[in-house]
Amino acid sequence: MAAVTGMLNREQLAELVADGRVDTVLAVCTDLYGRFVGKRFDAAFYLEQIAVDGTHACDYLFTVDMEMEPVPGYRFANWESGYGDVHLVPDAATMRIADWLERTALVICNVQTQAGHQPVAIAPRSMLQRQIDRLTGHGFAANAGSELEYYLFNDSYRDAAKKKYADLEPAGWYIEDYHALQGAREEHFNGAVRRHLAASGVPVECTKGEWGLGQHELNVRYADVLSMADRHAVYKQCLKEVADRLGISVTFMAKFAADRAGSSCHIHLSLTRDGSNAFPGETQLGPLLCTDVFRWFLGGWMAHVPEFMAFYAPTVNSYKRYRAGSWAPTRIAWSHDNRTAGFRIVGAGESLRIECRLPGADCNPYLAYTAALASGLDGIEKQTEPPAVFEGDVYAADDIPHVPKTLSEAANLFAESEFIGAALGEDVQTHYAHFFHTEQTAYDEAVTDWERKRYFERI
Repeated sequence: MAAVTGMLNREQLAELVADGRVDTVLAVCTDLYGRFVGKRFDAAFYLEQIAVDGTHACDYLFTVDMEMEPVPGYRFANWESGYGDVHLVPDAATMRIADWLERTALVICNVQTQAGHQPVAIAPRSMLQRQIDRLTGHGFAANAGSELEYYLFNDSYRDAAKKKYADLEPAGWYIEDYHALQGAREEHFNGAVRRHLAASGVPVECTKGEWGLGQHELNVRYADVLSMADRHAVYKQCLKEVADRLGISVTFMAKFAADRAGSSCHIHLSLTRDGSNAFPGETQLGPLLCTDVFRWFLGGWMAHVPEFMAFYAPTVNSYKRYRAGSWAPTRIAWSHDNRTAGFRIVGAGESLRIECRLPGADCNPYLAYTAALASGLDGIEKQTEPPAVFEGDVYAADDIPHVPKTLSEAANLFAESEFIGAALGEDVQTHYAHFFHTEQTAYDEAVTDWERKRYFERI
């Protein structure tokens, strides 16, 4: 495979540091929400010490809410244990230029325990690595691609906050799905992030206008599943920071407004064996010729959607996206090249793959891919048959199971699932069940603008 522009080995980093072209190394991991957290190091110090010994961070990072408030009830870290440290170990294979930042490189870290230096089981990247190891044990590898959508606004993040995120000015003023003219008006941002990502080890395919006002999609080239999850996380960080510097804003909310299209993260996935796609074959499955591996992987993935739904749709807002006729799937069905289905089969031969349209743009990529691999592997192990192919409008198919409709429902299914406990470990299951229930409780206790508008005078 050809070298990816922007990726660095230690010798290349040392040369850039010696020449003064890099003076900062940003060492990060993701929290449960998928946000990068970490430290900025003097680059020379990083090379001398951190690249060898790693660094530390407070373990509370994996038990806080969106506002960074410590949440009680976690076994992993709490006030009783004194909130100690975890060990962050840079993965040298992820070192890259952060082209959108001045003289900065970025490396993604694996999270280990301080004592024993074992993977922290509840860390998102550790969870995905565990499923990749299981996949390797079956003789497979996985290739993946994330297609992310986002809304662009002319308001800065600070101004948006001052306005309480109301009456924001979208970058576009009419639906621009595939439109070249409206897209040109936003090229100062989309063109910039394409170039920054391509120079930062995230090869880009394209950007295009989407169905919402100021909504866009940026696609990056597929890669092995761990690299793709890393690219996905870098992608979001880059877009937010470039927008911030330009005095505008971008959101990856799954549903920004009731009258706007939702923003998705379609994930494409295929398995390989001995370097070749393991999906195409001679077995007839609906309109497809495929292997048993494809059939069973698809069957397992679909079978475990309800209990893993919180990994695809992790916030209360996520579930506002699942509406009929909205381009977001509402039912658990598969079709060939049909955008009303949650599982859309695309490609042929070496490009045959499964496109899962369930995740929103707010998903944590490590968790979404963990769910996909754990579910599909279970399907292979148990030879799970998928349902019959669906042809037509899935939105109108009342006899097909609906996806969970709320985070509360999804969190309960996750917490009560024997399969989740076996696939992820009971400690991981308990940790994330508490995480999702905490998110739901925060919403349940909030008083919203909708309530004030509806009830202030008229109740």
